[in-house]
Amino acid sequence: MSDTTTRALALLNLLQTHRHWPGSELAGRLGVTERTVRRDVERLRELGYRIESTPGVAGGYRLEAGSAVPPLLLTDEEAVAMAIGLRVAASQRLVSGPETTVTALAKLEQVLPAPLRRRVEALAETVQPAGLNAGAAVSSDVLGELALATRDHERVRFTYTAASGERTRRRVEPHALAPAERHWYLLCWDLGKDDWRTFRVDRLADIEHTTVLFTPKPLTPEEVEDFILVARSWVRQAIEADAVLTLPLAEMKGHFGQWGQGAEAEDDTHTRWPVGGSDFRETMYGLSWIPAGVEYSTDLAEPARAELREVLSRMLRALDAPPPPPRPTATAG
Repeated sequence: MSDTTTRALALLNLLQTHRHWPGSELAGRLGVTERTVRRDVERLRELGYRIESTPGVAGGYRLEAGSAVPPLLLTDEEAVAMAIGLRVAASQRLVSGPETTVTALAKLEQVLPAPLRRRVEALAETVQPAGLNAGAAVSSDVLGELALATRDHERVRFTYTAASGERTRRRVEPHALAPAERHWYLLCWDLGKDDWRTFRVDRLADIEHTTVLFTPKPLTPEEVEDFILVARSWVRQAIEADAVLTLPLAEMKGHFGQWGQGAEAEDDTHTRWPVGGSDFRETMYGLSWIPAGVEYSTDLAEPARAELREVLSRMLRALDAPPPPPRPTATAG
C-alpha cells in the first residue's frame, strides 16, 4: 500500500472519529503540510466521501453524508440492517457499553444517504424485541447527536422540558450518556447553573452544536453511576415530604454528595431537602441518612406519618426491653 493511500486512510479515520477537525491539527497529526491535507481530502472526495470544508482561522473539515454509501465494504442492505440493529440495541439496552452502541450508530448514520435513512426509520419502527419494556420514546437522531458531542467534548445547547412542563434553554458540556431502567440520561456540566445536571433525553429538543470544545472535568465512573442513580429517583413518589435540617446548605451537600440534589437553603443555618418513596418505609430509610446529631422537622403527611410513628414506637420499645433469652444450644445425643 502506497504512502499516499496509507495517509488517506489515516485521514479518513480521523474524520470519522470527530465531527470537526481544524486543517492545522489534521496536518500536525499526519505529519504533513496543510496543502497535502487538502490534496488527500480531494482524493477521498473522489472515492465518494462527502467532506465539507470551511475557510478561515476556525475553519477545517468534517465528514458529511453523501449521495451514496462510501466504500465501507457494505451493501445498502447490510448498512440498513446494521443501523436497525444498532437502533434496537441502543433503545432497548440489549448490550453492555451503551455509549459504544450509540456512537457506532451515529457514525454509521452520519454517512447514510437520505433514502437509506428513511428505510432504516421505517423498518426500525416495526422491529420490537419481545419481553422488553420500552421507556419513553427517544429519537435516535437525538441520541446520535448527543453521543457525538459527548465523544468530541463539544458544548451544545438544547431546550429542556421539565416534569412540571417548564421549558428552559440550556448550554452544557456533555460528559456521559447512559441508560437506566427505561430511560436515557445525559450527565453534563450546566454552564448556566455552574454545576452538574442530569437530563432525561426524551425531554430534550432543538439540539444546537456550538463547535466550541472543552476539557472534561474529572469525574470517576462511580460518581457518574451515582449521578444517574439519583436522576432515576427524581420521579414522583407515592409518599413525598420535605425535611428541614439544622444544617447549612454547603455542609448538607458535603454530607450527601450527589444525593443532595434538590436541596435548597431555607436560611443561613437550615436546609430544605425533598425525600420520599413508594411507602413510608422508604421515606424512613431516607430520613435515617441525615447525619447524627442533626435535628430536623418534616411535613410527612398522614396516614404515612401515623404509620411511621407506630413502627418507630415499637422499635423503641423493643430496644428498651430486655433482650430475649439466648437460643438454646443443641446437646449432643
